[in-house]
Amino acid sequence: MQALLKALSPNAHLLTQLGHGIEKESLRVQRDGQLAATPHPAALGSALRHPHITTDFCEAQPELITGVHPSADACIEELDDIHRYLHANIDDELLWASSMPCMLGDDKDIPVGRYGTSNIARAKTVYRLGLGNRYGRLMQTISGIHYNFSLPDDFWPALAKARNEPFTDDYATLCYLDLIRNFRRDSWLLIYLFGASPALCKSFVKSKDHELEDFGEGTLYRPFGTSLRMGRLGYTSDAQTQLHVSYNTLSDYAKTIREGLSTSYPDYEQYTGQVDGEYQQLNPALLQIENEFYGTIRPKRTIHKGERPLTALLDRGVEYVEVRCLDVNPFLPAGIDAMQAQFLDLFLLNCLLKPSAPDSLTESEALTSNQLAVVERGREPDLTLNRDGRTVKMQDWANELLDGCAEIAQFIDTEAGRSDNSAGHDEHAFALACQRKKVADSECTPSARILAQMRDQQIPFYRFAMNASLAHNGYYADHPLRDARLEEFRHFARNSIAEQSAMEDSETESFEEFLEHYLALP
Repeated sequence: MQALLKALSPNAHLLTQLGHGIEKESLRVQRDGQLAATPHPAALGSALRHPHITTDFCEAQPELITGVHPSADACIEELDDIHRYLHANIDDELLWASSMPCMLGDDKDIPVGRYGTSNIARAKTVYRLGLGNRYGRLMQTISGIHYNFSLPDDFWPALAKARNEPFTDDYATLCYLDLIRNFRRDSWLLIYLFGASPALCKSFVKSKDHELEDFGEGTLYRPFGTSLRMGRLGYTSDAQTQLHVSYNTLSDYAKTIREGLSTSYPDYEQYTGQVDGEYQQLNPALLQIENEFYGTIRPKRTIHKGERPLTALLDRGVEYVEVRCLDVNPFLPAGIDAMQAQFLDLFLLNCLLKPSAPDSLTESEALTSNQLAVVERGREPDLTLNRDGRTVKMQDWANELLDGCAEIAQFIDTEAGRSDNSAGHDEHAFALACQRKKVADSECTPSARILAQMRDQQIPFYRFAMNASLAHNGYYADHPLRDARLEEFRHFARNSIAEQSAMEDSETESFEEFLEHYLALP
């Protein structure tokens, strides 16, 4: 790594120009913790067209979306602003502070997102109806944070030169796939460091089989658990286990995803009809659309109007990666902060710059096993994982990964000082040092801190999450948007409503005709 960084030093400033974007999901809840029964608030604009506020699966599940920023600080600042506007416009409701929901009723009581009467709006709702039928609506109320990461275009020829490799049109795509393969090998570390869902409400489990222990007063947990959201009760799909998605080449990836999009799955064929005049899924394929594939990371490309994500990738290559294994941190008002984002940059750069061997089905099975072990027993003393067929201590492997990040931290912090002719930049080194403390002492992890607070205060998970939700609501009430920024968000809301109305008024194609084009495979 040192030799490569030295070769990159003439272009080191490019590593201070990374692309950062965040998508953060939450639930709107009543003051008693029940899921809000109200529709998406009109003051938030159109969930179909607003650039920063939409809904995920559920009508009461806002998704906050930042733009792309060259620094982690700027990205978090915008996420904070979106939270300020949201909190000020949901009346007496709260934003649930945890990834795992609470106080849920039956599936039928959870309303899917509604986006208007245009064809794309109807398709978004039908897709969600399909998800609810396939996996249950309860599972879809789990919330998380997606971290979007990219490097500037000028970085790729510089990297090729530093590696003494030929620069080709698909060089960036190949490098992003290198990153993804290493990420899948190492992402258990992020689940350990940032997992914040070691407990959940019994109302979420209902009649499901589980191996959780009773914490008392309606709470189940894993004593050494980190992120139940990423485990058997979270975003997993038994049906999708038959798909081995390879990231060795873009064509390998596209081939497997295409199989999922085109292969009818017998269990889903029962949802092909309509109920009350509404389709119950987009199609009976294993994957209705690309986004249904669950993974800890995705290759991404900005799509054009009417374009499928897979088409965009095949035509123009990978533009950025989307990290999908991050819990909402209930100790932070926005669920994530700049220090975590700065460490994520180091982690992702380490995945990119170190050698990346091809993946295989056998390895993928081992990676799944590693992830589950850290999800359920990540803070267990002397936990071991499978590394290339060998048993290794999780703590030893974690320290090795952090050592690789340390070289990059020093490189970036030094370059940041040079770029503004100052000294003393150490924010990446500090972010790394905070993660080392968690590896040395598991009680410093968010998952351990949550359980410790529940024990110390003798409160169930519901009360812990509710207290955090109330605290965040108070924080944003005390830190409102400035007038100019407030008016900007009001403008976003008004414009989005007008854009939705214009779409609906101008549409002439039938929904069936639209679906034929919308679902056409590349």
